Amino acid sequence: MNIEMPNFLLALPEIFVLGMTCVLLVIDLFLKQQDRYLTYLLALFTLLVAAVLTLYGDSGERQITFNGSYVADSMSHVLKLGVYFAVFVVFVYAKDYLRDRNMFKGEFYILGLFGMLGMMIMISAHSLLTLYLGLELLSLSLYAMVALQRDSIHASEAAMKYFVLGAIASGMLLYGMSMIYGVTGTLQLDSIAERAVSGDRTLLAFGLVFLLVGMAFKLGAVPFHMWVPDVYHGAPTAVTLYIGSAPKIAAFAMLVRLLVDGMIDLHDQWQGILIILAVLSMAVGNIVAIAQTNLKRMLAYSTISHVGFLILGILTGTQSGFSASMFYALAYVLMALGGFGMIILLSRKGFEGDKLDDFKGLNRRSSWYAFMMLILMFSMAGVPPFLGFWAKLAVLQEVVAADMLWLAIVGVVFSVIGVFYYLRIVKLMYFDEPNSEEALQCSTDMRLLISANALMVLGIGLFPGALMAVCTAAFS
Repeated sequence: MNIEMPNFLLALPEIFVLGMTCVLLVIDLFLKQQDRYLTYLLALFTLLVAAVLTLYGDSGERQITFNGSYVADSMSHVLKLGVYFAVFVVFVYAKDYLRDRNMFKGEFYILGLFGMLGMMIMISAHSLLTLYLGLELLSLSLYAMVALQRDSIHASEAAMKYFVLGAIASGMLLYGMSMIYGVTGTLQLDSIAERAVSGDRTLLAFGLVFLLVGMAFKLGAVPFHMWVPDVYHGAPTAVTLYIGSAPKIAAFAMLVRLLVDGMIDLHDQWQGILIILAVLSMAVGNIVAIAQTNLKRMLAYSTISHVGFLILGILTGTQSGFSASMFYALAYVLMALGGFGMIILLSRKGFEGDKLDDFKGLNRRSSWYAFMMLILMFSMAGVPPFLGFWAKLAVLQEVVAADMLWLAIVGVVFSVIGVFYYLRIVKLMYFDEPNSEEALQCSTDMRLLISANALMVLGIGLFPGALMAVCTAAFS
């Protein structure tokens, strides 16, 4: 067995993030509560340097190292930059919220960075083992983050539910991987793709089902969505913001790595399962969201419906379908950051601004932020010319191109149903009487970033070509 020297330069962003997170862990031990700002600034510094290293490490070629278990390609670079951006925004949004609730501690930022490291490993995984290690690092960080507010019964309950169900899903995923390893005799995705052609189709299909169950759970697709509304609602809003954004990019990467890089030969088998997951997710997500009175739960069901749309692009099995799905994933993360960011904006000490009624008369209290929320809700609903419209259009076009017109019609119908609960928030903001006349108070960086976030949704919606070109190039 020949073991070559790995190319450490390709994994420099991961190595840097790991090193800096360990340094932060030690520094945070010696900081007094009033100096905690340093941990926050160092966490942001880590993200910026990681982004620079990723940009400069992009040679434009697909390179595999660490004995075939790590891949650096265009897709991994784009998705990693998306993850850095999402985590950066989460850290800035969360600062005031955490401080008001006496949670402004190093643990939030350190767990956030460890979770991000797990996402980076998943995005560049080229072996079943690497993928699983990245997923577990992300999952364990998320379980701990949900339980950060120790004196909150809701947070503790959400963390326990998430942990137990997550452990079952990880077991399913691992069982599927062991079956596939048993048939092919390899953990590397390209070798699995080669040997799957001549392998035992029945065993491979069994392994594939278990893999898809594990992945559907991590994505929050129906019928493995039970944890999503409970965890989104129970976790502190700053943690919900983290769970609801960046990990969706990593989950998309996991789907592509396993199904496209490793099992494209079994496309006819996994396509059928993905169609069922997509239709159920769009149906349950959009219909159940109508009944919610809590905005975090409503956005949780909205996430489930968006996951259904994201799966549509992947099930086509074409390069353009994958790039449309990637466009959807990045667009969704940008919209989710803004949506949960607005809840944090309305929250203050001793008050969670997460009920629909809290948005009543927002236009009276601040017409600017009401307009920002209007942009985000219209975009999520898929109203032109906002970003969400182009994301849905791109995915539906690929489904039609793959001769599944009926599936595109189903997508449009559920999308129209979904418009109702997004427009309800716009109606509350502009036509209802406010519950309080209190002015919105938040720090300057939060004001600027949430405005930039919503305006990006509008701006990219007016000129979607650039982002679409980046996604297309990632799969060419």
